[in-house]
This record gives sequence, structure tokens and C-alpha cells, in this order.
Amino acid sequence: MSHDPTPRDPAGGRPSWNRRRLLGQKPPLKLREVWAIRIRLQIAERHLDLAWFNLAIDSKIRGCDLVALRVDDVLLGGPIRPRATVLQRKTGRPVQFDLTEQTREVVMRWITQGGLRSGDYLFRVGLGAAGSRSPPPLRSIAG
Repeated sequence: MSHDPTPRDPAGGRPSWNRRRLLGQKPPLKLREVWAIRIRLQIAERHLDLAWFNLAIDSKIRGCDLVALRVDDVLLGGPIRPRATVLQRKTGRPVQFDLTEQTREVVMRWITQGGLRSGDYLFRVGLGAAGSRSPPPLRSIAG
């Protein structure tokens, strides 16, 4: 009896959909990949996407917490705060993160360009079926 190493669907005899695919946690972006994405976004003058990307990289918070950021969380009167604190939705614990100078500049540009005021969400995104706010797919930013 021969052993077939290819997992097959018992119903149709086709190979499994996830054969040779990377499943689970993906490897983190390399530093050169991060900078390549930033440069592409800067050249294309995509300030919103650049603000999303920089805040995601600087803060390392979940997407649901990122979309819940409000202007008041990062803006202190006139300048952008060098450090922000967010209450995580999943754990309920506060998380502090530093904002790099580059991130502060692009976020301020976005707030000014978008006409955002105190109390507004930093990122206006569509509401999902359950009323949850969802960020744009990162693939659209990277590609």
C-alpha cells in the first residue's frame, strides 16, 4: 500500500486548500520592508495611509484599538504628544507608546488636512455589520 504525502479532501479527491501555505502567525516585517512601505506612501502623498502605518508600527496595538484612537489621544492643545496612552479593548489595560517625530509630523498633517477636531476619531472608517470599526486592509497599503 503506497502512502500519499498530499492531504486530500475525502469528498472530491482534490488537494487540501491550505497545502504549502503559511498558516498562523506571519513573520514580522523587516526594517527595510517598513522603510520601503513608508517611502512609497510618502512619494504617493497618501497621508492617511502613512499615518495608519506609522501609528501601527510605533504603537504595536491591535487594529481595533488603533481605529478607536481619537484626536484627543494624540493631540495636546497644539502639538502632537510624544507619548500616548490607550486602553486596550481586549485586556482592559492601559498601554503607553511613544510616537516618533516622523509619525507626529504625518499625524498632524492628517489632522490638519482632514479637518479633524477634538473628540473626532483619528481615522474615519466604515462601520462593519456588528457596528465595529475596521481598518483598511494593510495589503492595500503595502502593495
